[in-house]
Amino acid sequence: MMKKILLAGVAALVSAGLSVGVAEAKDLKKIGISLGSMGNPFFVALAKGAEVKAKEINPKVEVQAMGFEYDLGKQVTQIDNFIAAGVDLIMLNAADKQALAPAVKKAQAAGIVVVAVDVGSDGVDATVMTDNVQAGQIACQYIVDKLGGKGDVIIQNGPQVTAVVDRVTGCKQVFAKNPGIKVLSDDQDAKGSREGGLAVMQGHLTRFPKIDAVFAINDPQAIGTDLAAKQLKRSGIIITAVDGAPDIEDALKGDTMVQASSSQDPFKMAQIAVEIGYGIMNGKKPEKTEILMPSKLITRDNVKDYAGWSSH
Repeated sequence: MMKKILLAGVAALVSAGLSVGVAEAKDLKKIGISLGSMGNPFFVALAKGAEVKAKEINPKVEVQAMGFEYDLGKQVTQIDNFIAAGVDLIMLNAADKQALAPAVKKAQAAGIVVVAVDVGSDGVDATVMTDNVQAGQIACQYIVDKLGGKGDVIIQNGPQVTAVVDRVTGCKQVFAKNPGIKVLSDDQDAKGSREGGLAVMQGHLTRFPKIDAVFAINDPQAIGTDLAAKQLKRSGIIITAVDGAPDIEDALKGDTMVQASSSQDPFKMAQIAVEIGYGIMNGKKPEKTEILMPSKLITRDNVKDYAGWSSH
């Protein structure tokens, strides 16, 4: 009889222990997302991907996504507001990987997991992004191949976040291997937007009588570049970019000078980031703290077979 009582007691303790373990599992109740600009379809898809994955984990989760318009001070304020709101997870597209580090540390000190998406940021718990060096390489190799290794080209730069720096680095690596390629400009910031691409390209077209190709750091800039060339009645310019966005699919199928874009998948990127962040919240460290998603070149020849972003 005593043995049965003891066994019953142990069973009760084990059961209690298990129930305590379950109770200690942290639920995902609030997520704060700080992204470059919600006027960019890439970031809209990224925010949507995060929301979908978060609601798979907890249908009642609160997701707040906002753009900081590449203003570091505004992003720091957003993070402070997320901390004050008691979010469980912050996903961010860092304006400056080093300058944002104190804000990241402050959030972590408040018990918040911080995951970087699309660009790197110092001190975060994990990073999920496209292999941007590779994306720049394949977009610019396309230009080299189309020009037969000889021509005057422009690298249309953008906000100096790690993703943009890496794309330009990859592009320069390819051009440097081809002495017949002359880079006319590589330092003009087109702000990651269609309007910026339009304005910068207008200046380049006025300045340079001969431009054979342009590598734009993202799709919105590429579309703006094409518009500028049409407005100034210039033709025969090979335009490549990075994103593989829905707008660029239309451009590749339509009457434009856009010839190729290195694909990304912001929807899937965000889903991976949420999954990793939720795991870290509950003591599950990822095998790798930096995940690089490979890029594929989408061209006029293969766009018909391109599935597009996961959100589609």
